[in-house]
Amino acid sequence: MATFNDLPIPLDKGLLSKGYKSDIRAVVLDKDDCFAFPGRLHVHEPYGKHFEALKQAYPGRKLLIVSNTAGATSWDKQLKQAVELEQKTGIAVLAHSAKKPGCGQEIMAYFKQHPETGVTEASHIAVVGDRLMTDVLLANMMGSWALWIKHGVVAPRDKSVWARLEHQLADLLLSRCINPPQPRAKSRG
Repeated sequence: MATFNDLPIPLDKGLLSKGYKSDIRAVVLDKDDCFAFPGRLHVHEPYGKHFEALKQAYPGRKLLIVSNTAGATSWDKQLKQAVELEQKTGIAVLAHSAKKPGCGQEIMAYFKQHPETGVTEASHIAVVGDRLMTDVLLANMMGSWALWIKHGVVAPRDKSVWARLEHQLADLLLSRCINPPQPRAKSRG
């Protein structure tokens, strides 16, 4: 996806248009440079309507923010940022001890605690984020769908050197027709 506003709602619709059959029941959202400026705890204004539409499509616990800042106990030790982000967005923020891409088990434990989401396996989850080596890698390690936000809210010249290198890596891989793995459902239903 080019930007957060380009996410198809529901996400299954966008994957189906590309020839993929999915059963996405919940969405994990990155925060920094995905739907918010890094360090800010509110939705970037141009993304507000689309953010609300995503909340309508994935109500309640079906939408979860997983950030390496707000909610990451190594960064947000008192979880103050997580609480404020939840209040401002109306979406749960996962408190997690392992940073992305290593928090897959914590994400699955969250959804297991909330059976109303319908998530029974990782292929029922889509991870939306701007970083290949955290968000997309997390999705691939879990066996979930990954939706990469190529152009976040930060201008390309202002991104970290690592983020700029990831864009070059993506261009190289795609030019060689190397595509990410497709999640496989373990069961039907």
